[in-house]
Amino acid sequence: MARYFENGTGDLVSDALSGFARAHADLVRYDSANGYVTARHTAPGRRVGLLSGGGSGHEPLHAGYVGAGMLDAACPGRIFASPHNRQIFRASLAVAGPEGVLHIVKNYTGDRINFGIAAERLADAGITCSRVLVDDDLATESESIAAGRRGTGATVLLEKVLGAAADTGMGHGRLAELGTALAGRCRTLAAASAAHHSPATGEPAFVLPAGELEYGVGIHGERAARTRDQGQVGDLVEEMTGALLDAVRPGPEESVVVLVNGLGSVTALELYGIFGELGRVLDDRGVRLARQLVGDYVTALDMRGFSLTLMAADEATLNFYDAPVHTPALRW
Repeated sequence: MARYFENGTGDLVSDALSGFARAHADLVRYDSANGYVTARHTAPGRRVGLLSGGGSGHEPLHAGYVGAGMLDAACPGRIFASPHNRQIFRASLAVAGPEGVLHIVKNYTGDRINFGIAAERLADAGITCSRVLVDDDLATESESIAAGRRGTGATVLLEKVLGAAADTGMGHGRLAELGTALAGRCRTLAAASAAHHSPATGEPAFVLPAGELEYGVGIHGERAARTRDQGQVGDLVEEMTGALLDAVRPGPEESVVVLVNGLGSVTALELYGIFGELGRVLDDRGVRLARQLVGDYVTALDMRGFSLTLMAADEATLNFYDAPVHTPALRW
């Protein structure tokens, strides 16, 4: 039985992108022939184009963050699948500045391969291109995982800060260095009480016994290393936040930027309760909460879960974070 409202023709992603572009026609363009979204308005002093992308099913990531103050372009792949290197190459050519293009890439094998091929093609075309790799998922921090940590919620924070930095006219090398440094100051953990459902089959990615949750779940339904009792949300958030703080370790002159992110089927009522618990834990530990986002920013179709992201931030980072932004999914 179909769970999603779609035509059942296999065109869910392209249909959604067409509707997205029409709904936000003042902010973005959709190149349906080549499969990418570009911003209509960017800062005149920007010297480096910013581009990100990845599988669909994580909306509003990435297309929702195309616009003034963030991304110049996004390449959506099929659901939970990397965009083709041809998309990335074409989009990069469309938005490259005088100092080329910077790719913001979540750490998944398919994304790394396709962005890498596109970068090689750009080099052949004389376009400077480098990569910031987002690898914030604390649940996959293990020497036994050769691919390294997955890239998840921190992508939004990096795209925001790097977008503001690019607007100042920051050069390619400094922008890439800033992005890499920021990625090292972000960590994310996710938990889910129920998996997403496949649009193709209607089946859940996994099934949990009642009262249990997946602790450390991935945004494509990757199972965690362990399950645990759901218990009280305050206890759960305290455990997650403690682990994140141990990894991020904000310095004495730093505060934290927080993302409380719904994975698709958690209500705003619950997310604000989770944020309240997170704030309590930070207060108890004497960590200054500087900024926060609470809502659905990096989803996993209809997964019933949430993620917490912490980014250690100095004043310069906060200034970039506070800079104006106007995209379909984020604006101030």
